[in-house]
Amino acid sequence: MHLNTHTHFSFRYGTLSPNNLFDAAKACGVHKLVITEINTTASYIEVLRICNERKDEHVLEIAVGVEFRQDGLLQFISIAKDIRGFEEINRYLSYRNKENFSIPSRAPAFEHVFVVYPFGKIFPNELKPYEFIGLRLHELNLLPVQRTYKENPEQFIALQPVTFADKVGFNVHRLLRAIDLNLLLSKLPVHQQARENEILVSDQALENSFCQYPVLIQQTKKIFAAVSFDMKLGIDKNKKDVTGNLQSDWDQLVGRAWEGFQKRYDAGNEIMRERFDRELGIIRQKNFCSYYLIAYDLVRFADEHGYDHVGRGSGANSMVAYCLGITDVDPIELDLYFERFLNTERTSPPDFDIDFSWKDRNHIYDYVFSKYGTDHACLLGTHVTFQRRSVLRELGKVFGLPKDEIDDMVDNPIANQNRDHIRDLIFRYADRLHEIPSMISIHAGGVLITDKPIYQYTALEYPPKDYPVAHFDMHQAEDLGIYKLDILSQRGLGHIKESVRLIKENKGVDVDIHRFHYFKKDDKVRELLKSARAMGCFYVESPAMRQLLGKLRCEDYLTLVAASSIIRPGVAQSGMMRTYIERFHAVRNGGTYSSIHPKMDELMKETYGVMVYQEDVIKVAHHFAGLTLTEADVLRRGMSGKFRSRKEFDRVRESFFRNCAERGYPQAITDRVWFEIESFSGYSFAKGHSASYAVESYQSLFLKAHYPLEFMVGVINNFGGFYSTEFYFHEARMSGAQIEAPCVNNSEHTTSIRGTCIYMGFIHLKSLESGLAERIPEERKKNGVFRSLSHFLKRVQIGLEQVRLLIRIGAFRFSGKTKQQLLWEAMLYFSEVKTRVLTSYEIFDDLEASNPLPVLQHNAIEDAFDEMELLGFPLCDPFELVSSSERGNVLSEDLKSNTGKMVSIMGYMVAYKPTRTKKKENMFFGTFYDCHGIVFDTVHFPDSAAKFPLRGRGFYFIKGYVMDDFGVPIIEARWMEKVPMKKKVSTELLLNQFSVS
Repeated sequence: MHLNTHTHFSFRYGTLSPNNLFDAAKACGVHKLVITEINTTASYIEVLRICNERKDEHVLEIAVGVEFRQDGLLQFISIAKDIRGFEEINRYLSYRNKENFSIPSRAPAFEHVFVVYPFGKIFPNELKPYEFIGLRLHELNLLPVQRTYKENPEQFIALQPVTFADKVGFNVHRLLRAIDLNLLLSKLPVHQQARENEILVSDQALENSFCQYPVLIQQTKKIFAAVSFDMKLGIDKNKKDVTGNLQSDWDQLVGRAWEGFQKRYDAGNEIMRERFDRELGIIRQKNFCSYYLIAYDLVRFADEHGYDHVGRGSGANSMVAYCLGITDVDPIELDLYFERFLNTERTSPPDFDIDFSWKDRNHIYDYVFSKYGTDHACLLGTHVTFQRRSVLRELGKVFGLPKDEIDDMVDNPIANQNRDHIRDLIFRYADRLHEIPSMISIHAGGVLITDKPIYQYTALEYPPKDYPVAHFDMHQAEDLGIYKLDILSQRGLGHIKESVRLIKENKGVDVDIHRFHYFKKDDKVRELLKSARAMGCFYVESPAMRQLLGKLRCEDYLTLVAASSIIRPGVAQSGMMRTYIERFHAVRNGGTYSSIHPKMDELMKETYGVMVYQEDVIKVAHHFAGLTLTEADVLRRGMSGKFRSRKEFDRVRESFFRNCAERGYPQAITDRVWFEIESFSGYSFAKGHSASYAVESYQSLFLKAHYPLEFMVGVINNFGGFYSTEFYFHEARMSGAQIEAPCVNNSEHTTSIRGTCIYMGFIHLKSLESGLAERIPEERKKNGVFRSLSHFLKRVQIGLEQVRLLIRIGAFRFSGKTKQQLLWEAMLYFSEVKTRVLTSYEIFDDLEASNPLPVLQHNAIEDAFDEMELLGFPLCDPFELVSSSERGNVLSEDLKSNTGKMVSIMGYMVAYKPTRTKKKENMFFGTFYDCHGIVFDTVHFPDSAAKFPLRGRGFYFIKGYVMDDFGVPIIEARWMEKVPMKKKVSTELLLNQFSVS
């Protein structure tokens, strides 16, 4: 008879996981609950799944509703009588979230919903037939004096909320409330927290607690018996058809796919036709036609509007997807494993991931919602959970620790082992709060399109972009039977498109970026790959990827495809990446290697018997261990997060080991194969996904190889990539560009290029108003260039501080005057403006004659410091700013010839990556460039990292041994010191001597 049950999906309030709730119900012998989360519907799918999965242990039925609160205070509880009532509640909550109004004290008019109000807020004679007043245990002593109860007892029910399981859960709840309200725990108001008795009890215990008022129990039982929730999991709830009926969908799919087949393949090739027909047959058999057509429609819309896109994920394994243009990866060329994508045993639709430029994705979203309607389409949600560092920081604030102590506790958790009572509490409860959901967020790109109204399944959030977001995540969506289509955005497509535009504008050349087969044969592209000089190129520019490409001497497509997957954390950390590299070199050098088992070599001949791709899990599980394709796919999916604990996965794991034993494999071999499956599959790519990434990498590499300056400007203008904007300007300079600071007569809002001269855009100038950054080039285009500072001030509305910024960055250097002269001129102008009204052309005509400017010296070093302050980095060679003349005894290009030797080198820090060893010790990798601008990499093991930590951006003098790893040199740092820069000489100090009234 629990009508008001919370799980930890009542964000920052409830503490019980769905599994904990099931355990509590089992222990109390409770067979039915009403799940009423606070202002959300995020939990019911997970609870239903657990009830189904554990039904052999205990039968538990649920009904659902929502507890509506405003500013933490209970307004009313809504309980759905059935699925129709759930849809009513979801529509109301979604409307409230969209309009962002305060939840009122009275519920709206419902037809299939019971409403329960807190005691003392509503008079019984004001209630509608489906509305009641809930009485809690601590309120029973008030009933004898309540005339309203005596007159209308049938309007009251027994209410026993459930929020936690025990005293510890109550403490966790209080901490969550304090975190949510950003209060010290000692300041948490009583009315903002649950009562300590909000725990699950048996139905009999609940009846005994309210035995003085049997009418309360009777009414509660009536409601309890009248509510049900017949939501079936796993039943396909996606959009059933696109054109209006299934036959029309099928005709369109076959027609469009056949057109593409004739363009992509030899229509007379019987082997190709057989694969094509087989795929179509499975698509029809599994009723996935509409899923293909929805994806096809999106790429058709994108093509019509000139939006670049990349189809990736396991969808690249499908020939039909290739023929429809959903992906540009040829599954036949790469021998992609179709069963990874679709097979007769698969119950869920295949996975299409389609990338669009970050500039275009919102237009795609707009199209989806306009076509399918907001009643049937929404974005997929995700649940942000409390993580270790964030929990420590939040608890530190709740317990009142000062910021420096919190920072120390978060940054050095191991050093805090000997801690006081408060810190001990913080660390103990940090473990309890770890992975508890904190809030709803938006999945990276998942879109749901349902056949019935989306409100039958969830309420919707409306974040700032105003696209509706479901309350459940992708795992829950799959459990329910709704499968996402990933509409993703990335900067890589943006910088490719921008580069093509700039090449046309600056060189007059039209680049067809889709000539992928030509790019694979291009000598300059092969050289960039082989030398790993890929800064700015999609997915292959990071230090780790550059080193991997160097170790593999990568110069072909298939090697790049493999590299794109083995760089993933699981493969790398398990040691399989190194195994792959060793076997790669052994084979390339005419040697052999010893493998786990001949069957593994047979299944993964292309990757030397090493599992590299997600489909390798399916291959090994199916062909090595004899699992069915369905079991094999469960195994693949089960390696990721939430699936790992499921009984379904456990059963498949048992089948794997049992089958291997029956096939006579030695236990050591079975254990090793399982280790490889377990250690990498959740963090690897499908081969088609890697292949799609490699196509885009080749496009970037071609542009960088042939049009390096335009390409780097394209990267800069898309504000994405592994490195900072400063480093991309450095790369452009190393490729022969002349980098110019923003100029009012040459710069645009974003960075532009003319010949080999790159003008920084005004967007890079810190503190410059965004509107002004756009107005300056607009005014120049409309009325011509600016002849002087005076001419500029007459045409552009601007304040003195904004003029100072432009002057200090050198935006008026065309005038021939020094910054000091221009600053003095600007201050005189604004002084004159205060005292009299001038006509637009008289201001500076007379100013210079009547007010001779002082002779002020120009300081080149100060220009660099101005740039550092206003842009974030200098535009000169930064080594000109180092106070020391020491540069070390080697340069980056000398490292390979000094393998095994102790060297010293001065480096300017580009990037660093902190990590931890298996022993949880801190270490990091560094990337620097030397005084010639050439990059080198360092590794700082725990001892060195502790003794010589990085201390921010700047210059470091490094000593260490040069290690050679398959031909790639890296410095193992043994000593490091940050080197100071020269002192800044302020030019504005002199100006400040003069008062401007």
